[in-house]
Amino acid sequence: MKNRWKKFAIFLSSIGPGLYLVGYNIGTGSVTTMASAGAAYNMALAWAIFLSCVFTYILFVAFGRYTLITGETALLSYKKYFGKPVAIFVFLTIIFSEMVSSVGVMAIVADVIREWSRPLTSSGNGFNTIIISLVIVVLALFTLYQGKYGFIEKILTVFVTLMGISFILTAFMVIPDASTVIKGLIPSIPNETNAALIVTGMIGTTMGAVIFLTRSIVVKQKGWRAGDLKLEKRDSFVSALLMFVLSASVMAAAAGTLFPEGLKVNNAIDMIKLLEPLAGRFAISIFVAGIVCAGLSSLYPHYLLIPMLLSDYREEELNLQLPRNRAIMAFYASLGLIVPIFGGSPVFVMIASQAVTLLVSPLVLVLIQILLNRESLMGKYKISLSMNIVLGIITLFTIVMSVVGAFALQDSF
Repeated sequence: MKNRWKKFAIFLSSIGPGLYLVGYNIGTGSVTTMASAGAAYNMALAWAIFLSCVFTYILFVAFGRYTLITGETALLSYKKYFGKPVAIFVFLTIIFSEMVSSVGVMAIVADVIREWSRPLTSSGNGFNTIIISLVIVVLALFTLYQGKYGFIEKILTVFVTLMGISFILTAFMVIPDASTVIKGLIPSIPNETNAALIVTGMIGTTMGAVIFLTRSIVVKQKGWRAGDLKLEKRDSFVSALLMFVLSASVMAAAAGTLFPEGLKVNNAIDMIKLLEPLAGRFAISIFVAGIVCAGLSSLYPHYLLIPMLLSDYREEELNLQLPRNRAIMAFYASLGLIVPIFGGSPVFVMIASQAVTLLVSPLVLVLIQILLNRESLMGKYKISLSMNIVLGIITLFTIVMSVVGAFALQDSF
């Protein structure tokens, strides 16, 4: 038994970068978007999750392959081979997206905990969201200030495991008819403005440029080399598979309970308010645990991202204890207090920001494809014609989704 646990621990360590990105990817924004899709359209948009996860796997392998062979990360290479203006544009776009996300993630986690805790307080108002947010900020910064990347990876592995168990259990409790899930894999977009925005948000949260740049960085942090190509592919597959399973589970939970009742998810706590009478206190408690773990697993990478990108851009070793990096993490953590203190609903902004992240994705993909074709960099590992065609299709897909998202945003305003 002891040996089995040891082997399992070794396996988890071998897919650490993948689990890190699952935690980053499946945050409260993803949960809100997937729940909105399931409640409004049943499983009709499941194809968008499946297709984006397939494309994500391919891109994870591509970005990881580049870093394994060259020893360089994507952002650093953009600066070296395409110039500082290009790298800075990508860098600043991602910073803006992450600032919006940091505000939204904490607000959703605090709202969900408050809503769930209402029966536990004599006033019926639940725990104070400012206090909830402060506790999370302090604990997150404490662990970040003390640890290194490997330590943070282990923390995220725990959160992702708990999140996965929670969402899958909830889905099985309320899962819709299997035939409905299968029909949802046939591509279609309902003829409604919000449908297009939700689809682009779903794809944006899975295929945003930031996740691929981060992929390159965490592969380098892991210390993998050219001999670890098979390991990197397995890690990419497990990561993409988990993204699909977890996202589909959230959609199924909403589709199996809220869709038949004609109930819509318009903000973070709608899912809790509407799901509890239909699924029961036990099921909703499990789902809330999943949302909290999703929030925490994405907050850590949010706080870490700029120190990681900045260290990468400046060709420095990542050191979380540098005053500069500590200040950056504290700033991003403080953004999470905006909504609890001043109020507001971040859900539309979260979904819209996920769609906006697609705008920089085509550029990021085109640049990495150019680098993967350079024999001077890749040698015998230069990508094949078939891989070039696949990457071209994926880039075209992101461009189409960017245009659809732009029109959907315009119609929403």
